[in-house]
Amino acid sequence: MFTGIVEELGEVVALERAGDAALLTVRGPLVVSDAVHGASIAVNGVCLTVTDIKDDAFTVDVMRETLDRSSLAGLRPGSPVNLERPVRLSDRLGGHLVQGHVDGVGHIVSRERGDRWDVVAVALPAELSRYVVDKGSITVDGISLTVVEAREDAFTVALIPTTLELTTLGRKGTGDPVNLEVDVVAKYVERFTAVPGAPRPGDEQTGARA
Repeated sequence: MFTGIVEELGEVVALERAGDAALLTVRGPLVVSDAVHGASIAVNGVCLTVTDIKDDAFTVDVMRETLDRSSLAGLRPGSPVNLERPVRLSDRLGGHLVQGHVDGVGHIVSRERGDRWDVVAVALPAELSRYVVDKGSITVDGISLTVVEAREDAFTVALIPTTLELTTLGRKGTGDPVNLEVDVVAKYVERFTAVPGAPRPGDEQTGARA
């Protein structure tokens, strides 16, 4: 479990394809300082398991499901990535409850630059829009953010100077992909209140069935 508070801006060392999977190596001195084999580290919001540590870098296996459902397949050596270690039970919950399980990939559609902050609009898959509400929480590339405006096919967030300086969102532009994880509480509420056999809102757009 994570909080969406990025600890370090890491750098991709290598992404090596191995059949339908990949080996991803990332440089991140802070997050590897106490990492061990089998530890979890969130990379751009994706919870991954450490398989090797060498100096200030760590390696993880990335399965096909993860490559298909996230933007990790597009990483290249030198790409910056947001890194976060799991939260301890004794830690403050600075962001919100983040599982590190990406629900889909969105794309930045606009960026309004202000004197000290940017307002960014992100298009999202239709099946995720029902979980996004004004002033609710959403995870974008592993960053816990508050939704400014929830639209039918997109949402906006305001990025403060710290977020612009210390995360990937300070570097991304229109058209760039971002990993999205909606608030898990919203998904459980929907599940608990659903009428058995009834289609969920948005299913008519995706062709899915409850």
